[in-house]
Amino acid sequence: MLQGLQSTTILTNGVEMPWVGLGVFKVQDGEEVVSSVKAAVEVGYRSIDTAAVYGNEDGVGQAIAESNIPREELFITTKVWNADHGYEATLAAFDVSMKKLGLDYLDLYLIHWPLPSQGKYMETWKALERLYKDGRVRAIGVSNFKIHHLEDIIANCEIKPMVNQVEYHPRFNQRELHAFCKKHGIQLEAWSPLMQGGLFEEPVLVEIAKKYNKSVAQIIIRWDIQNEVVTIPKSVKPHRIAENANVFDFELSHEDMDKINALNTDERMFADPDDFSRV
Repeated sequence: MLQGLQSTTILTNGVEMPWVGLGVFKVQDGEEVVSSVKAAVEVGYRSIDTAAVYGNEDGVGQAIAESNIPREELFITTKVWNADHGYEATLAAFDVSMKKLGLDYLDLYLIHWPLPSQGKYMETWKALERLYKDGRVRAIGVSNFKIHHLEDIIANCEIKPMVNQVEYHPRFNQRELHAFCKKHGIQLEAWSPLMQGGLFEEPVLVEIAKKYNKSVAQIIIRWDIQNEVVTIPKSVKPHRIAENANVFDFELSHEDMDKINALNTDERMFADPDDFSRV
């Protein structure tokens, strides 16, 4: 059994990435994000996931600086936004993010959305390869990429994506995409793993949670891990942040894993990457 929040998966280039991190989507910059990140670090989180479009990279950087945790123990992720697709624009956007975060290097840089309507994600990927070769990023990947987007990248890249961060939860478990990523050595990562609380009353999950004396959130996070999916639940409440981390002292049975897998409906809660074009 995995030993705790420092438990990691090993990416294809040998970089260790924690199985569980803190997501800060919709967390306000300033005191809210600073206190959330500090609360997470205090209970043992070492992975923090932000993005340029979240508007809170400054606060994440402040919390990192004030945490007194050695930089090499942290795993920091951010993402290039849709408005900055293209080779030069991505390199410039990376510099802006790094200045806000106050970091000398980044652990993981992702293309936030494929934005096929612009047709620039291959140029953007070339910029990520450049940043990786220059040692400014330890790992590179994508977010919200479907199989055909990944196939395009793989056919035209020098360095394959190491991570694909996607909508993933018991209602939308992306089996085909997950299998494709495993085949190509791409680590799948879940955003909105708790479906923004939309699964907390699901009878099957409530029943399983009672069986293990855990919360529904803890059951879902544990399900992610046992499916070999990195997960980044978001919360701004210290007790919830701590609770979400307490998932390493039990293991779901095969039967219960199957029950949760059976909740899949293949329905997205959020945008389809082929259609999402907001810049």
